[in-house]
Amino acid sequence: MAIATRTTILRFPFAEGIELRLRPGVDIAERAGFEALCEDNPDMRIQRSGRGELTIEMPTKGFTGACNSLLAILLGVWALANGQGLTFDSSTGFDLPEGSTLSPDAAWVRKERLEVLTSEQKKSFLPITPDFIAELRSDSDRLSPLQAKMVDWQSNGVRLGLLLDPANRKVHVYRLGNEPQILDDPTTIDCSPELPGFLLDVKALFDLTL
Repeated sequence: MAIATRTTILRFPFAEGIELRLRPGVDIAERAGFEALCEDNPDMRIQRSGRGELTIEMPTKGFTGACNSLLAILLGVWALANGQGLTFDSSTGFDLPEGSTLSPDAAWVRKERLEVLTSEQKKSFLPITPDFIAELRSDSDRLSPLQAKMVDWQSNGVRLGLLLDPANRKVHVYRLGNEPQILDDPTTIDCSPELPGFLLDVKALFDLTL
């Protein structure tokens, strides 16, 4: 991958007003370079697959943002009562074993796994695979890339992953060691045993209106 020799600004004709800044001397194929890219573009959610592909997402629109917020609340309330792990929002990057850096819309990690990380590791993208992740499909998201991302999560060891599709009122369930399951308009999802006692109120998410 080429290394920039001066600050480069990339503009996208399909997204007016959107610019991506690349500082000089940075190789974004390397972890430090990728972190620099993210730091220089704080308004963007940039992810990197294990194949070296970059995905750039802009700030969410109103309905998706409201759904993300409610999802974080539902997971957070359970996590506080459970006390065995911490939740992370959509701005958190996870460095995964096969080389990707991905950000889910919501994640949960057991405390005992976080405690082995150094102070420096905790200040950077977390070099750990979450126990649980959820991805929320927006109206503009194509399904196939999200399904591929869910497979990446699963292949890196996520124990339970949920792909929530409000527009079609479907939930794709990815459990480690099992084939994906698609549920049509469920009221709740029982996230046990991976998240003991967590019953996700899917109906509240899907019925959300602005």
